[in-house]
Amino acid sequence: MSEAFHQPLSGNDMPRFGGIATMMRLPHVKDAAGLDACFVGVPLDIGTGNRSGTRFGPRQIRSESVLIRPYNMATRAAPFDSLNIADVGDIPTNPYSLLKSVDAIEAGIAAILAHGCKPLSLGGDHTMVLPILRAMAKKHGPVGLVHVDAHADINDTMSGEKIAHGTPFRRAVEEKLIDPHRTVQIGLRGSGYSADEFDWPRDQGFRVFPANELWHRSLVPLMDEVRAHLGAGPVYISFDIDSLDPAYAQGTGTPEIGGLTSMQALEIIRGCWGLDIVGCDLVEVSPPYDTSGNTALTAANLLFELLCVLPGVERRN
Repeated sequence: MSEAFHQPLSGNDMPRFGGIATMMRLPHVKDAAGLDACFVGVPLDIGTGNRSGTRFGPRQIRSESVLIRPYNMATRAAPFDSLNIADVGDIPTNPYSLLKSVDAIEAGIAAILAHGCKPLSLGGDHTMVLPILRAMAKKHGPVGLVHVDAHADINDTMSGEKIAHGTPFRRAVEEKLIDPHRTVQIGLRGSGYSADEFDWPRDQGFRVFPANELWHRSLVPLMDEVRAHLGAGPVYISFDIDSLDPAYAQGTGTPEIGGLTSMQALEIIRGCWGLDIVGCDLVEVSPPYDTSGNTALTAANLLFELLCVLPGVERRN
């Protein structure tokens, strides 16, 4: 390990059930100064339309992350030898105002980006990606997008509201935060309100890969296609835990059967290696609906995998 960068606290130095529950037991720092990447919590669930509880997601993900060790034995990625990484804590959302929370999230992510640091955000409901993309676009211009989800999240309104967890990517297109011709959606499924519900993103230029077309398949070839489609330029990854089948991640607000497997989730994230990733998130973990903690454990591991594909992360021979 490099002694020049922050390191996760080893289970040999402190039992995994002890110590302060930061992400991967990294140091908690007050801001992103001097960091290459950081974990940041976004405790938010007032944008949800069904089961709440994602305000507890960041805390539970951190608690389960104590099991993760610093080297990726499959890809041989060594993030903590390559980048300076820490946990900057949570963005202080407003539990009584979604719009004020949205403003706070944009400001919090903008402050991280101002230090040249890449944020890996722990959610929190999917409303949070709209202010994150607003901050990203102010720094990078419209970004490419890898969106992994059971739902397209392109509703025009929810209960008459323009901002909620089912509307962010329509707003992102309207506000020119993302490049629709460099956007892919993977894992969409379930019932809808109209037969053409998944056609709107295609009409904007998105590449859409419904879950039923991915059943019983390795997604390694798919990700070759995705990387070629995204090409050069900044890319943001937004990963909704409900993209996974409820058998793997039942602790979420809007579960849909027939989803991705945890192995396919790994193939998707590892397949993003080589893209110019400028940030990412893992959203919609709702601990009250999974008392085993397995959903949060899965989320913590996927966040580690996202860390491992950031630009600059070395792989050991």
